Amino acid sequence: MLKPLIWQDLPYGELLQAEIDAKLAPWWPRIFGYHLLKVGALSSHLNSLQCNIARHFSVYDGVGASIQADTHYLPIQQNSIDAVLSCFLLEFESDPYQILREFDRVLIKSGYIFIIGFNPISPAFIGKILPKYQTQLPWDGQFFMPSRVKDWLGLLGYQVLADERFMYHSLLGQRGANMSYQANEPYQSSWWQKSIATWLPSTGSVYLIVARKMTIPLTPIKDKAKLKAPNWSAAPSAGRSGLTQNEHVKTPILKSAKS
Repeated sequence: MLKPLIWQDLPYGELLQAEIDAKLAPWWPRIFGYHLLKVGALSSHLNSLQCNIARHFSVYDGVGASIQADTHYLPIQQNSIDAVLSCFLLEFESDPYQILREFDRVLIKSGYIFIIGFNPISPAFIGKILPKYQTQLPWDGQFFMPSRVKDWLGLLGYQVLADERFMYHSLLGQRGANMSYQANEPYQSSWWQKSIATWLPSTGSVYLIVARKMTIPLTPIKDKAKLKAPNWSAAPSAGRSGLTQNEHVKTPILKSAKS
């Protein structure tokens, strides 16, 4: 399976990058912390200068990464990252759910995940059914339904804050440097793209999912109104058996990050 390493590897790559940067821009001032992790080669090139997080670094298996590593096993300490950015990564990996589990492991409580992917219910799916394009990027990858990605996040205990769709485009035709789009010019949608965006807004070719890690108690908190005083009785012997009232069950220690 081919993987995009630079934006020019994708059809209309520079346009995709500009549109994604525009969608992320309103979120960055709302995120605070110390570490922003960009996972994947394309994520590393997205603009996060307006983010309030102090340190930004990238992880992927390739030249140019801040840390070169397999994204299935991040060499990062657990509960140490404030936000994770993943752009067109899950589509080209063998075990996308394992990658999400790694995101969860390294994120702090209330940390954020930003996931950008290709929507299969969109004009971009046309390339999946045309033999000419099936072995080309991005159609050689897996297009996951946004609902499936949100289900995965729900299983990991995340609250989805946003699910945005944009780029009502088939992506067929020109690629990267060969296209006429200029980064300093606004993208002009055609009449049919505007019509789809108006009448079928969920069919954008690209989705952005923003989710936040929830803090969930290990055990349910009982209703105080239902709590009763303990029914004390005389002990059968001078010794003690079982747990005393003040003993606590220790929670298991999370596994350490693999190097």
